[in-house]
Amino acid sequence: MHLKWNVEAQPFGWAFFMSVFKIHTFTSMNYEHLINASKLPDVKTTIFTTIGNLARKHDAIDLSQGFPNFEADEKLKFLVSHAIHQGYNQYAPMPGYFGLREIISDKINTLHNKHYNPEKEITVTIGATEAIFTAITAFISKGDEVIVIKPAYDCYEPAILLNGGIPVYVQLNAPDYSIDWEAFQEKITSKTKMVILNTPHNPSGTVLSKWDMEQLQTILKPTNIILLSDEVYEHIIFDDQAHESASRYPELANRSFVCASFGKTFHVTGWKVGYCVAPNELMSEFRKVHQFAVFCVDHPVQRALATYLQNPSNYLHLNNFYQEKRDIFLNGIKSSKFKYKPSQGTYFQLLDYSAISMEFDEAMGERLIKQNGIASIPISSFNVENRNDHMLRFCFAKKTATLEKAIEILNSL
Repeated sequence: MHLKWNVEAQPFGWAFFMSVFKIHTFTSMNYEHLINASKLPDVKTTIFTTIGNLARKHDAIDLSQGFPNFEADEKLKFLVSHAIHQGYNQYAPMPGYFGLREIISDKINTLHNKHYNPEKEITVTIGATEAIFTAITAFISKGDEVIVIKPAYDCYEPAILLNGGIPVYVQLNAPDYSIDWEAFQEKITSKTKMVILNTPHNPSGTVLSKWDMEQLQTILKPTNIILLSDEVYEHIIFDDQAHESASRYPELANRSFVCASFGKTFHVTGWKVGYCVAPNELMSEFRKVHQFAVFCVDHPVQRALATYLQNPSNYLHLNNFYQEKRDIFLNGIKSSKFKYKPSQGTYFQLLDYSAISMEFDEAMGERLIKQNGIASIPISSFNVENRNDHMLRFCFAKKTATLEKAIEILNSL
């Protein structure tokens, strides 16, 4: 005989049943309560999304976001297609296809005279952003301080905050955006766990020199601080300068995560493939997070890149390729009212509009989109407390025809 308790027939009904068994129900979701407990309460829609949406709405020439409007090399696209048809469509190894890791190791050794063990010290990631997030997550805990050099790309601080860390800012000053190493050293405390460096630097386009890297190496040498070196524009440097990777400096390399991006290098930002290198002791912790966040990266793309990288000219020619675009852009606006210091690296150029207007840069940027049909990124979004330098960032990774249209608009202001 089976007994069945009719809850609705009992004197106290459903409410009595729920209270006895400590079961709670809601008439509706209390979203306000959940939102008040947000881990990122102050994070809003990124300036890139806001400007991109506004540019599309007003059909503006978009020199805001950092992606090319021209196609990647047909050889690279063929290699991806070939890998797909060859059957490389299942999971890649967690650290990445070994053939790709081997050639990354060879590339770094050739360029920077530093050997990374492809088995233990190199991991292929979903773009540099995942590499940055993973390195921060692996090592930053509640109360740890992380030095961030501002203006800074906007993915650093949310990752620090999500892990309970505290961003500590070193603000660079316009127009040269060079690092005051004395001011930098003053920010280091017993709580400093990590420093984030970006060279070539987005958004300013500055490139750290050998002297800069030696200063950093000297400052960090007596500490146990981790260096997170964002080097996604490693192959886009102008005027015969060299990329001073953290990998080149032994006392930096032994404490560094170096993050790079194939998407930036090969005009395929939508593929979201990058890599991270670090000493084995650091990389083993990195992989603990990586394996449970994403496990592995697009397999056929990795196979294609391993083949494509066998020809170094596929990345070594980029300096001249993008310098030509920078020069087309700057020569075209040299008679305009904008002031500028030529970008030393990346595919971004800052323009000082203070001779045209003294309005806040976000207002200036919005007006240029709505009234003049050209989109850029206001730099205050990357500065401490949204400091206004009267600077707008323009991306020149565009077709010549696009740059010519942009030049015409900028000269009319």
